[in-house]
Amino acid sequence: MPTTSASDGTSLHYRVLGDGPRTVVLVHGWMVSGAVWNWMLERMDLTGLRLIVPDGRGTGQSGKPTGGYTLEGLAQDVLAVADAAGAQRFTIVGHSMGGQLAQWVAAQVPSRVDAVMLVNPVPAAGLPLPPDAAGLFRTSAGSREKQSTIMNLSCKLLGTDVLETLLKDTANTSAPAIENIFDAWTKGGFADKLSAITAPTLVLATDDAFLPPAFLRDAVVNPIRRARLAYLPGPGHYPQVERPVELAAVLTAFLSGSAPA
Repeated sequence: MPTTSASDGTSLHYRVLGDGPRTVVLVHGWMVSGAVWNWMLERMDLTGLRLIVPDGRGTGQSGKPTGGYTLEGLAQDVLAVADAAGAQRFTIVGHSMGGQLAQWVAAQVPSRVDAVMLVNPVPAAGLPLPPDAAGLFRTSAGSREKQSTIMNLSCKLLGTDVLETLLKDTANTSAPAIENIFDAWTKGGFADKLSAITAPTLVLATDDAFLPPAFLRDAVVNPIRRARLAYLPGPGHYPQVERPVELAAVLTAFLSGSAPA
C-alpha cells in the first residue's frame, strides 16, 4: 500500500483503486479511517476511474502524531496524498467532516478540483453540538461503549456485523485525533471562503438526525454557487455503510454528469 509524508513528516497511507483517466479522491470523516468507504467501493464500477482513498492522520494505517489536527492541516494532508498519487486535477468526495475538508480544498485550490460531492457534510461554519453530545463525542477515544453509542445514534440501518467492523476501525483512531479533530470540525470557521468554489457540487442529504436536508440546503448548498441538493431517504449519517448500493449509484451518476471537458 502506498504512503507519503505530510509537511511535518507524518506518514500518510492511501489506497489506489482502478487506473482510469478520471481521478476521484474519497475523504472520510471523524473517528473512522478510509476503510469506511469499503462497503460502497465493493459496489462501484471502476471503469474509467482511479479512486484514491486516504487514511487521515491519526486513523487507519497512517501515522498517529500528537498534532496537526486542524482543518487546514488535514486538508493539506489530502493534497499531499493527491500530489503523491500524481493527481494534479481531481474530483473530491467527502463524507461528514471529510465533506468539510472537501469544501476547504475546493475553495483554496479551485483550479485543481473538477467536481465536488459532499455526503452529509459538516458545514464550513462548523457544527456546535449540545453539551451532552459534545461530551460523549470528544471523550470517546478508547471507549468501545461510547463509540458504539455514537454509531447507533448516527445510523438508522446498521447491522451487527457492520457495526463490529466499524468499531474495530474506530478503536484504532488515536486520542489526539478524536479530541482535536472534534474541536476543529465543530468550530469550522471558513464559511466566507465558499464563494471561491467554482466546481459543480452535489450535496447528498439523508435522514440524518444531525444534518437534515433543510439544514444542509441553508448551510452548505446555498453558499456554493453551483451546488445542488439530492436526498436519499432511509439511511442516517453513514449512507456508504447503511445503503452502499444506492450511494455507489448516486456517485456514479454524478461522475457521469460532471465529466470534465
